[in-house]
Amino acid sequence: MKRILITSAIPYINGIKHLGNLVGSQLPADLFARYHRARGNEVLFLCATDEHGTPAELAAAKAGKPVEEYCADMHAVQAKIADGFRLSFDHFGRSSSAQNKELTQHFAGRLADQGLIAEVDEQQVYSHADGRFLPDRYIEGTCPNCGYDKARGDQCENCTKQLEPTDLIEPRSAVSGSTDLEVRNTRHLYLRQSSLRQELSDWIAQKTDWPVLTTSIAKKWLNDGDGLQDRGITRDLDWGVPVRRGDAPWPGMEGKVFYVWFDAPIEYIASAREWVDAGKGADWERWWRTDKGAADVRYVQFMGKDNVPFHTLSFPATILGSREPWKLVDYIKSFNYLNYDGGQFSTSQGRGIFMDQALEILPPDYWRWWLLSHAPETSDSEFTWDNFQADVNKDLADVLGNFVSRVTKFCRSKFGETVPEGGSYGPRETALIADLQTRLEAYQTHMEAVEVRKSAAELRAIWALGNEYLQAAEPWAVYKTNPEEAAGIIRLSLNLIALYGQLSAPFIPDAAQTLGQAMGQTDPRWPEDLAQALTRCAAGDAFTVPENLFAKITDEQRDDWAQRFSGIRQ
Repeated sequence: MKRILITSAIPYINGIKHLGNLVGSQLPADLFARYHRARGNEVLFLCATDEHGTPAELAAAKAGKPVEEYCADMHAVQAKIADGFRLSFDHFGRSSSAQNKELTQHFAGRLADQGLIAEVDEQQVYSHADGRFLPDRYIEGTCPNCGYDKARGDQCENCTKQLEPTDLIEPRSAVSGSTDLEVRNTRHLYLRQSSLRQELSDWIAQKTDWPVLTTSIAKKWLNDGDGLQDRGITRDLDWGVPVRRGDAPWPGMEGKVFYVWFDAPIEYIASAREWVDAGKGADWERWWRTDKGAADVRYVQFMGKDNVPFHTLSFPATILGSREPWKLVDYIKSFNYLNYDGGQFSTSQGRGIFMDQALEILPPDYWRWWLLSHAPETSDSEFTWDNFQADVNKDLADVLGNFVSRVTKFCRSKFGETVPEGGSYGPRETALIADLQTRLEAYQTHMEAVEVRKSAAELRAIWALGNEYLQAAEPWAVYKTNPEEAAGIIRLSLNLIALYGQLSAPFIPDAAQTLGQAMGQTDPRWPEDLAQALTRCAAGDAFTVPENLFAKITDEQRDDWAQRFSGIRQ
């Protein structure tokens, strides 16, 4: 049995996320977690909300709530939506937790002990119109690298280049739009990432199995310009983890908080402590400390490409720099962007269909299947309503749903709602099982390698084999002259439905559960022996007919939704 630690990029607290966020981290992470649980492996799947920083303060002010109350409310909203999409987190934590506060202060103290924290007098942007220092992400302007006119003061969304606010051309406040900005001196703590550059470079060089997208971004940040830069880890804000050196005050840092980029990834570890403290699990250190048993854990992270620099460089710098035996990530699965109907999804601009809206119009399996089968792994991909309708109708309704309906309804009409006896398997059935075995092995290989689209393609091919078998065997025709032979065909087909329920669960868990229950097969474990799995539904076992497993999306629905979600979410 393997031990698999899985984290997905933690979503920011200020609002409900769009489908591009979902497919770029949480959803493929859930796919991977469900697969490994079904294979009998021990899985810890963690996520959380990212709650600190000015965006939370501003969103709370807009909502007319204290920031603590706003974050608590939005955590509950995001947790409910995650459950709606059947995201199977073992724990969905909060970066504002006491556990994360303690760990963040601990890491800062350890880094300081190792000489990796510097106190730097720096210049930060103060907005006279807003009456406050502006965090980097709340200063906008034109990127000097690519010319994108909505680049933020910490990073350009378009080219992913790391920036400082003073790098921007024609900077303005993202809060008020004011250009009445002043650069003022303030003292902050910096993580001396540059001194860890060679160590990080050597570590990344060992990761020969990482996706090209992940390593290319990491190496670009390591080597572009002057290479990896030291980076501020504190800010002049009220909302965040107070700056302390472990459990001791930090002279000169009174009234400051740790920068959100520093404390947010530490929440991955803290969420495991929260998991234990909530009574859901035990011994969090065996997942995170290599001296406590985590050496045999495989740690896999999921994220969009904009998060790659922080997870390949800055968070590892925190871990390595502490000189404590913490678990480092083994594999980072990064994704390109999912675009929306000719433009970009955008949380900040409210463009596209958001997770709550999606669940209001269709069950989660429809979205899970389409998003995962179109995951933007090797390049950006695009959501259009035409493609969504066509693919859902073809794959889910015509291939899987049609097979289930034809088999179960034919059996009910000719043999009743029990698995029929009689008949024997011949060359056609032997060939089917051989084809299924080949496809199943490919499916498993792709799932192990975290190749999401290829996994979806193999699963669909497995579904299609059932339809091809049914078309070739023609039990409806055979029944007229040889009911016993038709019974054998249908018995195997009913077992295929049960098998499809097991194999499909990582992608479409609700439909998979429906199939398993209909066939009286609720064991979630992956089939170890295919031939044996295809005999689980034995003659005389009862089954039920799943009515309308997947309804087709009509042209009228498609057009209505395209119109409803064509504008900006208010």
